[in-house]
Amino acid sequence: MASLVLNIGSSNRVSVNDECISKFNDLKLGKSLKYIIYKLSDDYKEVVVEEASTDPDWENFQNKLLNAKSAWKGKEGKGPRYAVYDFQYELEGGEGLRKALNGVGADVQANNEDEIEYSTILKTVSRGKL
Repeated sequence: MASLVLNIGSSNRVSVNDECISKFNDLKLGKSLKYIIYKLSDDYKEVVVEEASTDPDWENFQNKLLNAKSAWKGKEGKGPRYAVYDFQYELEGGEGLRKALNGVGADVQANNEDEIEYSTILKTVSRGKL
């Protein structure tokens, strides 16, 4: 199997676990999953799947991101996460992890709680058309 590597910072290399791509393909091709949450492994050496879910409830997804915890040097705190959500919307009339996950239509970098509000995400993924 091919190994994917993300560069984080200038000298740290983080690999992407094969399950990350496999779960993404399950979501993209099979439509059996609603979202996937990725995290850095406990040793901070690779991106791994934390959870893959069929639950369509946005608030559950949002809460999982807001309440994510990670341990670093023996202390627990808020932990970084990467996530893919199969966002459904209709229009009238018709480089790292994202590159590895061929087919992502939009990505959002959220650093604050208000940046993962449903209306904010909808505006982003619909490119302001809704």
